[in-house]
Amino acid sequence: MKTLEIIGNKRANLGKIDAKKLRAEGRVPCVLYGGKEQVHFETPMINFRDLVYTENVHFVNISVDGKKSRAILQEIQFHPVNEIIMHADFLELNEDKPIKMEIPVRTEGSAPGVAEGGKLYINQKYLLVKALPKDMPEEILVDISKLKLGGSIKVDALEPAKFEILTSELVSVVSAETPRTIRAVETEEEELEGEEGEAAEGEEGIEGGEGEDSGESES
Repeated sequence: MKTLEIIGNKRANLGKIDAKKLRAEGRVPCVLYGGKEQVHFETPMINFRDLVYTENVHFVNISVDGKKSRAILQEIQFHPVNEIIMHADFLELNEDKPIKMEIPVRTEGSAPGVAEGGKLYINQKYLLVKALPKDMPEEILVDISKLKLGGSIKVDALEPAKFEILTSELVSVVSAETPRTIRAVETEEEELEGEEGEAAEGEEGIEGGEGEDSGESES
């Protein structure tokens, strides 16, 4: 897996006041845990650009006052209004301990269902994966070369190598379906046909009723 680098400084003071001051300066309060001790540090917010605002996932080399650690971004908090990064938690990696990450889904091949006029839907953009750091994949490839129109590929059809997919086996990952606009038109047409059929049956019933009434009056 690709690795990014984040350089930070150890925080001399902790607490809400200091954290607020850091954010005002465009810096993010962070915590690195999972090792022998927790490390509280801060780093410029721009360092998160290639880590957070992307569909890809990365390992992170964190350097705090010259001390380096290998980690993953475990949790990040955003301001609910202006989306400023409020805080970030990093988990230090241990090569002998498995980790969990959300890994992006990528498709390979051409789906016959798409060639038949369908549209390919990626229902799950990420899957939860458990693996040792050295076995963690950058992406999960899904072969769609046999995906027919109306069909789907679920998690249980995937064949992971040295990692475990924790997302439920029953979850549909990708599917080839009739586009929603076409389905909407077809539904409207079916509803109209049904209404016309009901109207025709009603007219026949009225005509029959009038015949019976006229017969009674004649007798």
